[in-house]
Amino acid sequence: MSSIFDKLRAWRLSSKEQGSTQSAPSLQLIVGLGNPGSNYSNTRHNAGERWVRALAAEHAITLKRESRFQGDIGRGPILDREIRLLIPATFMNLSGHSVSTLLRYFKIAPEKILVVHDEVAFATGIAKLKVGGGLNGHRGLESIVQELGGNKDFVRLRIGVGHPGDPNSLSAYLTKREMPPKERELATESARIENDAFEALLDGDMQRAMGLFHSSNT
Repeated sequence: MSSIFDKLRAWRLSSKEQGSTQSAPSLQLIVGLGNPGSNYSNTRHNAGERWVRALAAEHAITLKRESRFQGDIGRGPILDREIRLLIPATFMNLSGHSVSTLLRYFKIAPEKILVVHDEVAFATGIAKLKVGGGLNGHRGLESIVQELGGNKDFVRLRIGVGHPGDPNSLSAYLTKREMPPKERELATESARIENDAFEALLDGDMQRAMGLFHSSNT
């Protein structure tokens, strides 16, 4: 016969299990990378920032500048999951300061963030989800990984912006020249995450999220 202590222990375990179904989603923060200022807003390097601003507008989430986090932040429901959004207001190579400060303040694990950024390894019109792995020389990612003590285990949405062909002209290609409107539209469309893939992403089911995203965007 179970004692009152056994019943109490079972009740506590049951309560924890029930509470877990209503806890914060597996993905808690979405970060869009870019450089600050209107002269950068339409460049290829700001593809991540544009994506997050569009996401905020779609779900009526207000982004507000918060100096303590060195960025524009917002919070609101996306597919019934409460999510925080962040666009660092630092230059790209200092993005990690903003991201790490917010993670520490809200006690968010690096594995629970999605970083959206431009990717020169892909042609415009191609976007891919990825967990961890190499950084391909992306200064924003390098800054984040450095500030997280070398942790690379966050989710990334890589938005293809193409490559100029000449490594010496890459910096100007990414930051000095505006991305033509048709290319921006193509990049945006390639990075669209449909609801079923987004739900899997928010719930931490990365295999399903990647499978759905990549099949729908092929």
